[in-house]
Amino acid sequence: MTTFNRIIAILLWLLLMALIGVAAVIPFQTLALVQAWLDRAQASLVAAQAANPSNFLIGQIAAGVSAVLVFGILIGVEIWSGQRRGVRIRTAQGGSAELDTASISRRLSWQLDQLAEIISVVPIVKSKGGSVDIKLEIEAAPDVDVPMKTDEVVEVTRDLIEQDMGLKLGRLDVHMRYAPIDPEWA
Repeated sequence: MTTFNRIIAILLWLLLMALIGVAAVIPFQTLALVQAWLDRAQASLVAAQAANPSNFLIGQIAAGVSAVLVFGILIGVEIWSGQRRGVRIRTAQGGSAELDTASISRRLSWQLDQLAEIISVVPIVKSKGGSVDIKLEIEAAPDVDVPMKTDEVVEVTRDLIEQDMGLKLGRLDVHMRYAPIDPEWA
């Protein structure tokens, strides 16, 4: 649904940008054209209502109900289509279970906090089909060797997720920052 929403939003913004651009360049002609379209639409609606008032009323109701249904379904899907809260695990004996992403996050945070020179870890775990995508926000000591520590974090995370928990690791993003230097350390 996110891709659909992005495509629609981009198309609407491009259309709005083009319309505002045309209206800014030739404002009087644009207003005259819009007024002519509105006059024709009004004449068409008045003629349709005069020809058959009951069909006109049915058309009004159908247009209103259709708009509410279409936009209501789109809004409902957007609200209730959130990420799954769990990841399905299959065992070697054929059993299965669902592991909550919050518990994966807690275990990952606890495990990575045990590493030397790591001050804090904030994992963001998202279920993605049969795998998990993980984003790690790590605060490390000011004197840490970032490439070496990043490799260690990736290795520990991969071992924990794939070996210990039996999950499939999808995307792993590590964002590391140095902790502020305490004046007492200097």
